[in-house]
Amino acid sequence: MSMPGPLELLVIFIVILLLFGGKKLPEFGRALGEGIREFKKALKSMSDDSDETKKKSGK
Repeated sequence: MSMPGPLELLVIFIVILLLFGGKKLPEFGRALGEGIREFKKALKSMSDDSDETKKKSGK
């Protein structure tokens, strides 16, 4: 499956704009950004915890 082209992306954006309106899109973008930040923080935390466990067990 290939990536959507510029025309398909434009159509998708227009449909989203029509469904949610111009006022809601920045709120969705902000929420998405915060969610991605939290996800990255959780992954980093899990990685750090895993590294500390390995150091304590001597591996």
